[in-house]
Amino acid sequence: MAEKNAIPGEMTAIGIPVPGGPEALVPERRPVPVPGPDEVLIKVAAAGVNRPDVMQRQGKYPPPPGAPDIPGLEVSGFIVAAGGSAELLVGQQVCALLPGGGYAEYAVAPAGQCLPVPDGYDLVEAAALPETLFTVWSNLFERAYVVEGDTVLVHGGTSGIGTMAISLCNLFDIKVIVTCGSDGKCEQAKAWGADHAINYRTHDFVEEVKRITGGQGVQAVLDMVGGDYVPRNIQCLAEDGRHVSIAVMGGPKATVFLPTLMSRRLTLTGSTLRPRSVAFKSLVADELMRVVWTFVEQGRLRPAMDSRFSLADAAKAHACMDAGDHFGKIVLTV
Repeated sequence: MAEKNAIPGEMTAIGIPVPGGPEALVPERRPVPVPGPDEVLIKVAAAGVNRPDVMQRQGKYPPPPGAPDIPGLEVSGFIVAAGGSAELLVGQQVCALLPGGGYAEYAVAPAGQCLPVPDGYDLVEAAALPETLFTVWSNLFERAYVVEGDTVLVHGGTSGIGTMAISLCNLFDIKVIVTCGSDGKCEQAKAWGADHAINYRTHDFVEEVKRITGGQGVQAVLDMVGGDYVPRNIQCLAEDGRHVSIAVMGGPKATVFLPTLMSRRLTLTGSTLRPRSVAFKSLVADELMRVVWTFVEQGRLRPAMDSRFSLADAAKAHACMDAGDHFGKIVLTV
C-alpha cells in the first residue's frame, strides 16, 4: 500500500446503533479502513445523501455482504492510500461510488468506481454525482436504451434521480416529462430543464402524457414508485416502449395485463445498483468516462444542489430528506 499523507488510526463516522428516525444517526469513533488490492482510501471532502441511506437508517435496507455498516454510497475527496495496482492513483482528486461507508472522514472505494474530479469543479457538487449518475445512466440509457429524439417519463422530477435524468436527457436531446407533487415543484423541474412537468396530485399523469405526446406515448419510463403506478406507466408507453423499475416506494407488487405487453411489444425490466459487482460498476464508470465525463469537465453537467450539512449534522440532513421539500441533492461536508 502506498501513502501520501500520515493517516490516523481512528476517524469520526456516522453509525446507526438502533434503526429509527433521523436521530438514529450518531457520530462515532471508528478505525480508519484499510484499502485492499485494487482499492483506494479516500480522505472524504463530502458525501451525498440518498434514499437508500434513509432506508438503511430505518432498518429496511441492510448493507450487502462485505459492505461497511456506515451509511453513504458516494463521496468526493483525495486518494491518500491505495492497494495493489491502484497505488498510482494516490494524490488524485476523485468522486466515487461506494457499497457503503461514505458518512465518514475516510472511506474505501474500488479503484474502478472512482472518477476524476476536474480542476475547478466544486468537490461538494462532485460528491452528489456518482449515485444518481450511475443509476440513471445504467437504467435509462443502458437498460431502456433511450436515444436522441426519444421522449421519456420520469417520476420524482425534483429528486436527485429526477434532476439527474433531466440533465442527461438535455445533453443527449431526449425530451423528458416528469411528475412532481406540487405546482411549485413542477416549476422547479421545468426551470431545471424538464420539457413538461405534471402535478400528479391534481392531474392524471396518464392522460397528461397522452395529451403531451399526441396519443403516441413515451419510449421509456423510469419508475421509482412501483405498486399501482406500474399498470398506469404501461398505459403511457408507446409501442416497443421500455419500463424500468429502480425502487418500490409505493409498493412491491403490481398487476399487469400480459396481452397488452405482448400486443404492443413492451419491455418490463429493472435493477438495483448497490448489490451489483465491482466489475459491473467499473464498466459503467468506464462508459461514463468515455461518453459523459466531457460534459463534467466542461461544467455542463452539474447536480442540482439543495443543501449542505456538516457530517456531525447527518441527522438534520436526513430530517430534511424525510420532509420531502428538497430540490435535488443533500450533501454532508467533512
